[in-house]
Formats: sequence, C-alpha cells, structure tokens
Amino acid sequence: MNMKELRQTWRWFGPNDPVSLQDIKQTGAAGIVTALHHVPHGEVWSYEEIMERKALIESYGLTWDVVESVTIHEEIKTRTGNYESWIDKYKESLSNLAKAGLRVITYNFMPVNDWTRTNLDYEMPDGSKALYFNWVDLAVFDIYILQRKNAAASYPANVVAEAETRHAGYTQEELDKIAGVVMFGIPGEKKITVDDMREKLSRYDNINADVLRSNLVYFLQQITPLCDALGLELAIHPDDPPIDILGLPRIVKNIEDVEFIINAVPNKSNGVCFCTGSFGANPNNDLPAMAKSLGSRVHFIHLRNTRRDAEGNFFEDDHLGGNTDMYAVMKELLKIQQDAPNQISFRPDHGHQMIDDLKKVTNPGYSCIGRLRGLAELRGLQLGILRSGL
Repeated sequence: MNMKELRQTWRWFGPNDPVSLQDIKQTGAAGIVTALHHVPHGEVWSYEEIMERKALIESYGLTWDVVESVTIHEEIKTRTGNYESWIDKYKESLSNLAKAGLRVITYNFMPVNDWTRTNLDYEMPDGSKALYFNWVDLAVFDIYILQRKNAAASYPANVVAEAETRHAGYTQEELDKIAGVVMFGIPGEKKITVDDMREKLSRYDNINADVLRSNLVYFLQQITPLCDALGLELAIHPDDPPIDILGLPRIVKNIEDVEFIINAVPNKSNGVCFCTGSFGANPNNDLPAMAKSLGSRVHFIHLRNTRRDAEGNFFEDDHLGGNTDMYAVMKELLKIQQDAPNQISFRPDHGHQMIDDLKKVTNPGYSCIGRLRGLAELRGLQLGILRSGL
C-alpha cells in the first residue's frame, strides 16, 4: 500500500526576502507559502497581482500552495466602523485567490499583535540564535514602556517585582530593543510605534474573550458559504503565545477553543492551521491528542518546537527537540493525510539563526539554514514513520 506524504513547503516573504526562490528550490521544498505583504491590511488583493506573484513562483519550478495570510482588518475583529465593507473586500480577495487556483487560506484573529516575543536573538548553547519569550521582559514593556493602565495587575507579584528591578538596570538602548521586539510584527510590513500600540489597544477596552469570539463567529458566518462554494479551505492560526497578553483576550489557544469555532460554524471550509509551536507553548495542550481530535479540520501545518521553563517562559528549540513529542504529532498528522482528499502542506516553522546566517541580516525566525535543518529532520521523520507503518 502506498502511503501518502504531507507536502513540504517553505514560507517566503516575497521578492525582498533575503532567502530567494532560487535558494528555496535547493531546500527540497516543493511548495511556497506566501502573501501579498505589500497590500495594506484589509484592502483587496487584485487578481492581476495574485497571478503576477504566482507566475514568479512558478518560474522557479515551485508552486504557490498556501496563502499566509490574508490579514483581517482590525475593524472586523472589533466589529466596529466599516467592518461590513472590510468583510466585502475580504470576500473579493478570496474570490480572486480561488480564480487564480489557490486553495488554502491561512489567517488569524489575534488582536493588534500577530505574534509576540521579547528576544529575537536568544543565544543557544551551540552558538545559534533563537526566538524567546520572557514574562518579566514583557512586563517591563507593558508597565514601564507602554504604561498600560493597571498593567501590573496582569502579572504575578514576583514578576512585577522582578520587572521593576530589571527595568532599573536596563539602559535606554536595551529598553528600546525590547519595545522593538514586542512590536516587531510580520517581516516586510510597516512597523508601529508605542503610541500606535496604545491607540490599537484602546480599541479593545470593552472587548473581552466572549465578544471577540462572537466577532470571529460572525466573520466566519459571512465568508464560509463563499469559501465552500469556491472550494477554499480556511486555516485559522492559533494565538502566539496562547495566553492573554497586554490586556488582550486570546480565543484560539487550546482544543476547546478550536472545537468551539468549528462547532459554531460547521461549514466544510472552516479549519485550522495546526501550529505545534503556538499550541505547544501551553503546557496543558496534548498535541498528538489535539491532532487526532481535529482530524479533517487540519487544513495546514506549522511544525516547530518550544521548550518551556517553570515560569512559562519559552524559547524555540530544535524541531525535534523541545517539549512537544514531534514523532507522536507527525504520526497523527500522517494518519489524517491518508484519509484526506488533498495533500496537506506543512512547513518548518521558524529555525535557529546559525552558521553563515549569523553573519547575515535575516528575518527573525526565518533564516535559511535553521529552517533547512528543520525541514531535513522533519522529512526524515516523515519517511521513517511511513516506512515503518502507521
């Protein structure tokens, strides 16, 4: 019996990405995961621009397999202002993507920040550099730089005390660096200032998890009938990290959250991006069991690993290291693949900055060699599992 493999893909941030399409072709990845990052959030992706980007990718013998992401405008998340108009524009982008032959659309519903870390060059024992999240440094940013009202109440007393000590010892340059990291956002997109962050956060003053969840359900109710008709598969990315931060609610952090989203909007197009790094940062998440439970709702896969400490801080470990049993996860995902009508794509998510990449300017988490190592490890893991039988 021939066993079906997951499709190996690679995230590319467009023509300005330091890792070129020619580089990617040499990694063994067959597909590209990308977006039109230059288009402002919420605006329509034109069919012509989509086809131009697709043609560029295909000129290197690669295929555009997954869209990551069609970013959702903040007014859709808050359900304020011109949110209905933004939803109409989102539908137009989806229609154009389907017309161009794209099928899998990744998105997230994280308020304000797409993802959050506090250190982009955390040194590992072997000299490579990883992404790191530290609660004390986040508290330094939140309490002393952002100066969010009642921010200290969001943290345990010991974290607040350590943040005070650490803040007193930091230079202005070090404080500026922490602020830049927390607000880093997606490579290639416009950076925001502390004032920008304050203004964006203020929009969520009266939005708790229940309200945000309701807004997500409303959004999905508007777009999933279209996605069903067009044959599109939506893949919501979990919160990163999967816990409330900066006073913002998180609603895609565990199996209960994902099952709620699927049950509330059971359309066949409604699915998940199974990100082992995001889900894995929550010690209460059993990732192999989650994959098994979600089954056919897994529309796209990010494979990376994190290692947590007792305080909930974490760094991004080797793809086969960390707290997540990647063998057990891969086995469950391959079982899902056997029954799936289409090949499910995965990509090595993030990687250490290492070897020659340490001498280069790279997108944090997205240097070439660290991800190449991760892809090679995951490719071997997949092959070993398939050869030994599921």
